[in-house]
Amino acid sequence: MTRSLLVAPQWIGDAVMSQPLLAALAARGETLTVAALPWVAPVYRAMPEVAAVVDLPFAHGRLDLKARWRLGRGWAGQFERAYVLPNSIKAALLPWFAGIPERVGYQGEGRLLLLNRRRPNPAEARPPMVAFYRALAEAPDAPALPPDAVPDPVLHLPPERVRKVLTGLGLTRRGYWAMAPGAEYGPAKCWPASHYATLARTLHRQSGQPVVLLGSGKEAAMAQGIADEAGAGVQVLAGRTTLDEAMALVAGARGLVSNDSGLMHVGAAFGLPQVAVFGSTSPEHTPPLNARAEVIWLRDELGLDCAPCFQRVCPLGHTRCLAEVAPPRVETALLQRVAAAERELDHPVAGLRVVR
Repeated sequence: MTRSLLVAPQWIGDAVMSQPLLAALAARGETLTVAALPWVAPVYRAMPEVAAVVDLPFAHGRLDLKARWRLGRGWAGQFERAYVLPNSIKAALLPWFAGIPERVGYQGEGRLLLLNRRRPNPAEARPPMVAFYRALAEAPDAPALPPDAVPDPVLHLPPERVRKVLTGLGLTRRGYWAMAPGAEYGPAKCWPASHYATLARTLHRQSGQPVVLLGSGKEAAMAQGIADEAGAGVQVLAGRTTLDEAMALVAGARGLVSNDSGLMHVGAAFGLPQVAVFGSTSPEHTPPLNARAEVIWLRDELGLDCAPCFQRVCPLGHTRCLAEVAPPRVETALLQRVAAAERELDHPVAGLRVVR
């Protein structure tokens, strides 16, 4: 049995989208240890294919060369193979310092010495990410599987873990709505806060169920503004939970509304009924891979030649791709997805994950 180290990407969404790769590696007998930054590590703990997760002690954006050398040397002799998912030089240093015999990754830039089994960089600037990662399980000269041949990412949390988190917050499974109104990359990915407030108010009024707002501490002020505008029934949890807890809250929700964000991918991997509003980014690159997901993207409908711009802030100043997605449209899509999923609880459909 091959002992393998996987150096994880730094973003939550990318971590989720790497799961089909790990499933393929585990299925062929590799024992997987994942080295991940602390804010990503909980995603890998929700993958049964992973034998161990090591939290990396590095600061975001820093080389930390001496610390990487020490950690890598401490792993000497422990692994036969390494997979380096990020394309940076610093991500490839750990396996090299550890002397791992086989080091797999994309060619990237300047990694000729660091990796000895290199796949060529994809021709597309922004390829479908799940297939991009899954290709690392193949020989360097083998063609990548087409995206529709790669299984969707799947995460698992023990039901008792979800129940404990919900009980601590006075919530019950499928008894609340979840919203993730932020996005780490910037405001050009974010559906307007006023639209979230309108939708939250409507969902609470019609269902009698609370709405929880999830996200990081950076998004807490925005979430509070949404709650203030929406009124009663909206609970701000952005910045007040760990990622483990946020994942449990997503897993237990009745439905999720989000931008293109890490929690969008978490919701998809739990098979949650969801609506994802896309703006500056493209669902052709990072879609929520979930049969219960609805994507709303106005590029073609509005004839937006500027989309996707992949900018942090709208370069034209209008953000029409997001502002013109009306709350009733999102509400209708969400309720349709939820109704279909709830029918599956009584009549499960083969191939779909049932959220219970």
